[in-house]
Amino acid sequence: MHIVTDDGAAPLLPAQELADLDIHVVPLNVTLDGITYREGPDFQPTEFYQLLAASRHLPTTSQPSAGQFAEMYRTLAASDPEILSVHISSGLSGTLGSAQAGAALAPEARVTCVDAKTLSAAAGWQTEAAARAARAGWAMERIVALLQRISDASNSIYTLKELRYLIHGGRISHMKGLIASLLNIKPMIGVEKERGTYVQMGQARSFSNALRGLVDLVAKQHAPGSALRVQALHADNEEGAAELRTLLDARFACTWLPAGRIALVLGAHTGPTMVGVAFAPASAFADIP
Repeated sequence: MHIVTDDGAAPLLPAQELADLDIHVVPLNVTLDGITYREGPDFQPTEFYQLLAASRHLPTTSQPSAGQFAEMYRTLAASDPEILSVHISSGLSGTLGSAQAGAALAPEARVTCVDAKTLSAAAGWQTEAAARAARAGWAMERIVALLQRISDASNSIYTLKELRYLIHGGRISHMKGLIASLLNIKPMIGVEKERGTYVQMGQARSFSNALRGLVDLVAKQHAPGSALRVQALHADNEEGAAELRTLLDARFACTWLPAGRIALVLGAHTGPTMVGVAFAPASAFADIP
């Protein structure tokens, strides 16, 4: 079995670990000043934020084409036709639809597409679990059930200092975003599970208070001292991610995965200041190979 994903649902792992797990990533596109970029060994998020700071324009993003997915599926099917394709929430991107269309163009592949209903680290947990289970010889049906269980157990929340990127990308209401921006409000944003779309979960007047608010949101779901699997993430804000980790460590028994940068295509919609966390009960991952 082959595992396919996209930038928005790839685990926050070094490239070599992705290769070792045999996870194939179809890149999404980011366009700035008329130039289209794809994340990869030759172009990293840090470079993009430097370009963004120097530009007077805002970036746009686009999902991979059905043809890109079809090409990937055909290539992989030559060695094993069974493919599990895990993708960023369909409520936030059209990537899943492109993958499904690509599968229809590659009948030689048996493609099962999964909507992660979330993004970044929490979606990457599903992709990594799929790869480990596939390597252990699990059947497709059992792996899909595992991903649903991880999805049910996991949550993602984040905050950021400026809203213009989210407003430009259409990910939040223009009216609400404009008012919040004028009032210098820092929103706390989560991903709801039914449609996998963004939902505002609170707001604060300062970034530090917003980080504390994120921890309070975790505490609404898990009692103090709970054993949690946790991964801090950021766009280009390592200091904010470190502060959030300290706050979480003070209230929960955290098993930390390495902090990581969100994918370039996600950072284009949040801007560099974004800081967030994916979290779940540690017990939900106990039986993953």
